[in-house]
Amino acid sequence: MAVTEQIKEHMDVISSDKKTVGKVDHMEGTDKIKLTKQSSPDGQHHHFIPVSWVDHVDQHVHLNKSGADVTSHWQHGRQ
Repeated sequence: MAVTEQIKEHMDVISSDKKTVGKVDHMEGTDKIKLTKQSSPDGQHHHFIPVSWVDHVDQHVHLNKSGADVTSHWQHGRQ
């Protein structure tokens, strides 16, 4: 099963240093994960992370980036 098929809405997204960086809103195409607005620092905007950052998926989406890397390099979305 492809990693993108394992990613489901409302799964926690966990950084390599074990920090929860957000929750999945949905997949945006086949190469981006859209995080919920509540995941953003201000609670008002979606953020996107590339699927290439995913290390593995179990009951959570685990990333190969630290929490600081994720929040400094994620793409900002509109409301």
